Amino acid sequence: MKRTTIFVPESLERDLQLYAQREQQTVASVVREALAEYLATRLPAASLPSFTAIGRSGRKDTASRHEDLLWRDPHKNPSPASSGGYRPPRSARKRS
Repeated sequence: MKRTTIFVPESLERDLQLYAQREQQTVASVVREALAEYLATRLPAASLPSFTAIGRSGRKDTASRHEDLLWRDPHKNPSPASSGGYRPPRSARKRS
């Protein structure tokens, strides 16, 4: 944990201490709980995962090659499609 200092009006501090005593908690734990609840209600619902964009491939064509990158068989030799050529959508490919 990290220590921090906050400034609150005296009346709020008094109410905070009374609440903490009534709940048999420390003031710090009440503040942590209140901050966590406050922030949880205000974070965007559709935020990206924390690992988004952590790596860079060095290539600028990744988005246009996404089908090939996702659906290639890593155990087969590279085909012309894996070198950046057109690849039809999965629904249009022949099933084997």
